[in-house]
Amino acid sequence: MKYTVVILLAAAFLSACGSEEPTGRLVGELASDRIELTAEVSEPLVDIAVAEGETVIAGQVLARQNDERARARLAEAAAALEQAQARLDELVRGPRSEQIRAAQAAVEGAERELEFRTSDYERAQEVHARGLASPDTLDRAKAAFDAAVSSLDQRRARLEELLAGTTLEELAQAEQGVRMAEARHQLAQVDVDRHVIRAPLDGVSDTRLYEAGERPMQGQPVIIMLSGDQPYARVFVPETARVHVAPGDPARIFVDGLLEPLEGRVRWVATEPSFTPYYALTERDRGRLSYMAKVDIVGETDRLPDGVPVEVEIEGLAE
Repeated sequence: MKYTVVILLAAAFLSACGSEEPTGRLVGELASDRIELTAEVSEPLVDIAVAEGETVIAGQVLARQNDERARARLAEAAAALEQAQARLDELVRGPRSEQIRAAQAAVEGAERELEFRTSDYERAQEVHARGLASPDTLDRAKAAFDAAVSSLDQRRARLEELLAGTTLEELAQAEQGVRMAEARHQLAQVDVDRHVIRAPLDGVSDTRLYEAGERPMQGQPVIIMLSGDQPYARVFVPETARVHVAPGDPARIFVDGLLEPLEGRVRWVATEPSFTPYYALTERDRGRLSYMAKVDIVGETDRLPDGVPVEVEIEGLAE
């Protein structure tokens, strides 16, 4: 019985020694920040330009949506802009010489018409004074004379307007019309550009949620990207070691499948625990808290796959 107890205690001691974690090492996995690229408009997809797992660069076209409606609105806005610009150019140039000559001819014609109506009215007055014409004849001559005077005044005012040229108020209105048309044209161009989904930064095309021919609703994700040239090590810092880990601390990253560790640097450490809130734990259980940390891989190397288990050794903890 004594030998059995001794053997069990020895086995338990050896097991505890063999399962002890290396000092200062944190466990986790490689991960990348996920970026959801959504559809700006509700139009069918005409092309998916990348495959899942393909490396992409910032600005690269990932997908295209049908943009026929948007291009029609863009053409309409372009025509309106040209019209507004032509009107402004016309006002800046001022009246054409042909318009001025036509106005002068109209004034001359009105002057001759007034001369004739003046003579006719004077004759009607003389005849009426002799009692040889009815009052209606005199009234008609007077009305024709008044109409000739008004016509001459109107044509002279039109000629003066042309000779004076464009007013400052007219030019200001035309300039504002051009600016308004330019803004509408730019807005229409933005709408066209939103039919093309581009990579916002370098990374990897991880998941395609739609295929060509499908119509995603506005705001729905179409492609999910993994950002960055390299994933980071996502590890969990025990509560007892949290005060010894800070952004900027150097570290070594041990990746499953690689013989040599990689150089790393702590990027970020969470301020909130990842598991049960501290106020719900007893003092004995408080040591089970952990804080998520992100450790960047320093140095150039081929992109590693996400999800691979890692161990991170931070110098502050190793000491």
